[in-house]
Amino acid sequence: MLKFDEFNKLIKDFSPIADFLIIYIEEAHAVDGWAFKNNVVIKNHRSLEDRKIAAQLLQKKNPLCPVVLDTMENLSSSKYAAMPERLYLLQGGKVIYKGGAGPWNYHPQEIRAILEKMK
Repeated sequence: MLKFDEFNKLIKDFSPIADFLIIYIEEAHAVDGWAFKNNVVIKNHRSLEDRKIAAQLLQKKNPLCPVVLDTMENLSSSKYAAMPERLYLLQGGKVIYKGGAGPWNYHPQEIRAILEKMK
C-alpha cells in the first residue's frame, strides 16, 4: 500500500464515524511475476496460506484496522476492480466512492474530504 501512513491517519481521525478494513488481494508485484527491483520479496500466492504469510508482512506495519484475505478465486479483487490497490467508501451497503486504481490514482485525501462532510 503506497500511502499506508496516510491511510492509518484516516483511521485515527475518523474511526468514531467510520469502520475501516483492508482486504489483502492477489500480489500485484510478485517476484515471480511483474516485480519492481526494490519490492518486498513476495511470490504469487499459490494457496491461502501463501496469501496469509504475505498479509503478515502488512500486519508488521501496524495497520489500525482489520486485515482480511481475499479468496484464492480473487472474488473481492475482481468484483471491486481492486488490482493493484483501490479505495472504496460504502454507506448503507452502497458504494458512495470508488477511488482510482493505485498507486497513481490512489488518493486517501478524497476519502478524507467525504468523511469530513459526514462529521
